[in-house]
Amino acid sequence: MIQGVMLIKYRVHRFDLDMNKDQSRLEVFLNGLDGDVISIIPSVNPKFTAGGMGAKVSFVLIVEKIK
Repeated sequence: MIQGVMLIKYRVHRFDLDMNKDQSRLEVFLNGLDGDVISIIPSVNPKFTAGGMGAKVSFVLIVEKIK
């Protein structure tokens, strides 16, 4: 604490995933965190598909507020 101001601490986690297969693994990870999840930020990359342009999420950043 600095002169009556409480500092808030955060931790950022990188979670690699395959959007089609890793839902349960992500749930286990999120439920295992000690703090509060503040934000989940996906890394979205363009991808060519048979139907045209698409997108792929290869990982997410999870911002956790430390208690």
